[in-house]
Amino acid sequence: MQLRKVRIAGSGKYLPQMKVTDEELDARLNVPAGWVSKATGVGFRFYASGEETSSYMGARAAEAALLDAGISFEEIDCLVCTSGTKEQPLPSTAVFIQQAMGQQDSGVPAFDMDATCLSFLNGLDVISYMVDAGRYQRVLLVATEIASAGLNWKDPESTALFGDGAAAVIIERTPETSGSQIIHASLRTYSRGARFSEIAGGGTRQHAASYNREQPAPYLFHMDGQAIFRMASKLLPGFMDEMLQASGNRMEDFKLVIPHQGSAMAMRLIRKKLGIPEERFMDITRGHGNTIAASIPMGLHEAIRQNRLQRGDRVLMIGTAAGLSLGGLIFDY
Repeated sequence: MQLRKVRIAGSGKYLPQMKVTDEELDARLNVPAGWVSKATGVGFRFYASGEETSSYMGARAAEAALLDAGISFEEIDCLVCTSGTKEQPLPSTAVFIQQAMGQQDSGVPAFDMDATCLSFLNGLDVISYMVDAGRYQRVLLVATEIASAGLNWKDPESTALFGDGAAAVIIERTPETSGSQIIHASLRTYSRGARFSEIAGGGTRQHAASYNREQPAPYLFHMDGQAIFRMASKLLPGFMDEMLQASGNRMEDFKLVIPHQGSAMAMRLIRKKLGIPEERFMDITRGHGNTIAASIPMGLHEAIRQNRLQRGDRVLMIGTAAGLSLGGLIFDY
């Protein structure tokens, strides 16, 4: 086990104003009526528009988390953006979130951590060690995603899955007598699946200067959903067995499992492979879609808001990400 006396002191969420239904996507994608609903199980999701930049959404989620925790920004000593998409290549999105919160002269360190869909989980794992060690007292973790900006509308399978939004949490050091703690975390990457989910263009290998309006595909999101499903289904049971053994847990010890809300197919895979009862499984896909790294903290926020979690409850967060990576984190809320 890897015990850290750290707790989630507050959480917040922001969804954009534009609501997009499955029926609207049926028409836009030129697929038969009902196809999107059957393929995704989403129902509706939200797309950012106008002033709703990644930093704007992240700032609003961060402010909600501060309010929930009953503290001010002045009590934060680090801001980390844990997202799979960036507002721009340089500087980090965290810098713009700080600015959008009106804290541009605060001096609070702000930087990004990216592990695609597992960015929040990985960020929480890494930064919790710094909080536990006393390097930081309180850290604001933000996941803000605009998936809609990079969708390939010629690829209905992946395009229909995604939504935009942001979520944030405050983490802080807790006394030894507190029941709140992080127990164990694991991240495994199998780069044989690196091309299964990617945006190939925009970096140094295919720089933005090479963008061709007539052939935009390298600069848009590409996903081979079936390949990811096959690979993840083989790896997930062993990954989970390893986590349970290392942490001394059983699946029935978890009050709630909060997965990355990848797709209806991914959700079914996790529930079936891990044997998780519906009442202990946090599924917010319907009404959100796949919000990349924001999906896990959104699920956590909703679990708290819906009173599905009480202090001391043991929680498992788990998911897959481009890479192909598998990640999990066990904590006592």
